[in-house]
Amino acid sequence: MSLSGNKKKIFNDPIYGFITLPHDLILDVIDHRYFQRLRRIKQLGLTHFVYPGALHNRFHHAVGCIHLMQQAIDIIRSKGHELTEDEELGALLAILMHDIGHGPFSHALEFSLVEGVDHEDISTLLMNKLNKEFNGDFDTAIEIFNNTYKKKFLHQLVSSQLDMDRLDYLKRDSFYTGVSEGVISSDRLIKMIDVVDDGLVVQEKGIYSVEKFIIARRLMYWQVYLHKTVISAEFMVVKVIERAKELAAEGADLWGSPALKTFLYNSFTKADFDRDDVMNAFAELDDYDVLAAIKVWANHEDKVLSRLCQMLINRKLLKIALQKEPIDSATVADKLKDTCEKLGWTEKEAKYLVFTDSISNNAYTPDNDKINILFKDGRIADISEASDNLNIKALASPVEKYFLCYPQL
Repeated sequence: MSLSGNKKKIFNDPIYGFITLPHDLILDVIDHRYFQRLRRIKQLGLTHFVYPGALHNRFHHAVGCIHLMQQAIDIIRSKGHELTEDEELGALLAILMHDIGHGPFSHALEFSLVEGVDHEDISTLLMNKLNKEFNGDFDTAIEIFNNTYKKKFLHQLVSSQLDMDRLDYLKRDSFYTGVSEGVISSDRLIKMIDVVDDGLVVQEKGIYSVEKFIIARRLMYWQVYLHKTVISAEFMVVKVIERAKELAAEGADLWGSPALKTFLYNSFTKADFDRDDVMNAFAELDDYDVLAAIKVWANHEDKVLSRLCQMLINRKLLKIALQKEPIDSATVADKLKDTCEKLGWTEKEAKYLVFTDSISNNAYTPDNDKINILFKDGRIADISEASDNLNIKALASPVEKYFLCYPQL
């Protein structure tokens, strides 16, 4: 299949400038309702409660990723590696569709509104449905996405420690939040990649750009993605859905869009997503469904649900204490007792406002996948070993923090 067509479409992206789509099929996919839904899902959930500019969506991100993928393919070809037009199209479609399975508010509600099914699973199922609709045009893309294609480095471009997904979201999220620590040189990193023994490597002269990338990722996680106020807001949305599902199970009549009510009043397994009715309901679900429900539920007769929703609407968020050690059970008990006394709630009700959990981050996880550096003498070494920056070795260790959320009464 030729990577040229008559449907010339140019996107004016604030990060990269003009992006041209290289194939008619890509535009057809972008125009599909499954993909257009990504316009209605924020890239960073409720991060705009802290960084007001963080209102970009998954659509922006996916289009940016396809631009970077095209650059990477051109660089790999320029270094003597053969890629057929079908492989190129497969890689472009795989990165374009990598986030299509995200639910409302991206990661925030991934395991609460839909339990036991992650967004990668749903992405695969949606790609399979599209493959039938487009008469097998997604065969190679699905193999690349699932890492079953013969050229393994193509999957690494889609999902790895240094993939097009991460290169775009760090740069894009930094731009929209205004957090300059996340700025990376994606052009430099892509120009430095090569393929050795069917694996991606970065040429030695790109080592400092890789170090900057890993450090930027660490800083963005703690300053943006896992900012304590963002954690408070997103866990409050999780608690709203938990309470709504509890009330639904008790037979309460809850306002909601048909798609939202499908998931409030029913529990689905991964196997259920093979059903057209379940998948169609999910494909209708986005941020707007949840936000509209929160606005209506703010006046619900259930005091727990209404209070949580009112707090979110008016940004009266739960206080949050973040620390390196687990929260002492006595501290949690004191906060619960105080909340029960001041609000006249039962302990079961108060646990929607007083709760503890943990968050963790690995800026670099060489156990799962490595960023390999190619030296001039042909030697290959993992970045944590190749770098003379001690911070890189430290960043390969996970960091876990514990938090307590409670109301300010």
